[in-house]
Amino acid sequence: MLPLEIGTPNNGGAVVTASGLIFIAAATDDLIRAIDIETGKTVWSDVLPAGGQANPMIYEQNGREYLVIMAGGHHFMETPEGDYVIAYALPEGRA
Repeated sequence: MLPLEIGTPNNGGAVVTASGLIFIAAATDDLIRAIDIETGKTVWSDVLPAGGQANPMIYEQNGREYLVIMAGGHHFMETPEGDYVIAYALPEGRA
């Protein structure tokens, strides 16, 4: 059998903002990350109360943008299970 390197498994997608931030929380840890699309560098992260194997969403309310993710965990990814909906207010002008 040939060796196969797949990197870190992911289970869930990402969302990309107009200013070039990629938000993703699909890995085998409990982090949600913001990655700069130009540099590939992680510019922000936060620990979720359960695995974030779900697609994050961006929405706007009264001119302010918010990031929302459901943190429910996943047995295959071996992340803690939960029943959370987490929202973050994004800094103005950076979303």
